[in-house]
Amino acid sequence: MAEDILQEAYARSLKKLDDVRDEDSVVAWFYQVLRNAVVDHHRRVGSERQARARLATEADQSFELELRQNVCTCVSAVLPDLKPEYADIVKAVELDERPIADVALQNGLTTNNATVRLHRARVALRRRLIEVCGTCSEHGCLDCTCRRAG
Repeated sequence: MAEDILQEAYARSLKKLDDVRDEDSVVAWFYQVLRNAVVDHHRRVGSERQARARLATEADQSFELELRQNVCTCVSAVLPDLKPEYADIVKAVELDERPIADVALQNGLTTNNATVRLHRARVALRRRLIEVCGTCSEHGCLDCTCRRAG
């Protein structure tokens, strides 16, 4: 990296050598060119790092959205097979992402009771997904055709 920066400073100084007015200050002038090359390098590295992080975040969000849509489709397909109170709590908490305390209050339950109900609903949902989706329910997939099998 240091050699690359130095090479860049040499190239810049050769292009601008005619701009030097005082030959006695050539060394100071070159150090300024070198310092600017170092600063430019660090800016470039920082920009590249930010761009890579932004791309990675966007890719992760895109994958998560696609995965969530497929999972939600599978879950929505088997929810009607569950007890109505189980289906309602799974839909509210897992799919609609509502806090369990709010769901409990709306349904006249204590938070503890709603938590137990949600746990039982998840167990029932897991069993049903294994019956319908088989391998997809364990390993996940983005090209799920199990909805037709149920």
